[in-house]
Amino acid sequence: MSTAVKLDVSFDQILALVKQLPAEDKLKLTKELEKEGIESKLSRLLKNFKTNELSLEVIDKEVEIVRQKIYESKKH
Repeated sequence: MSTAVKLDVSFDQILALVKQLPAEDKLKLTKELEKEGIESKLSRLLKNFKTNELSLEVIDKEVEIVRQKIYESKKH
């Protein structure tokens, strides 16, 4: 059986605790916070670009158009 505990801790209190950590733990904490931020940004980005209007066929056609333009520009 586990019990969840909720603590009311201010930012300043957390900052004071973090400052007491060894450098290695601070680095681990930094990486975790960065990871969380990146995952959050990625989720928002994917949500913003999610669409049912794009099919693989449409993407393939657009890729071929761009490839053709690149090929033609290199010929000249």
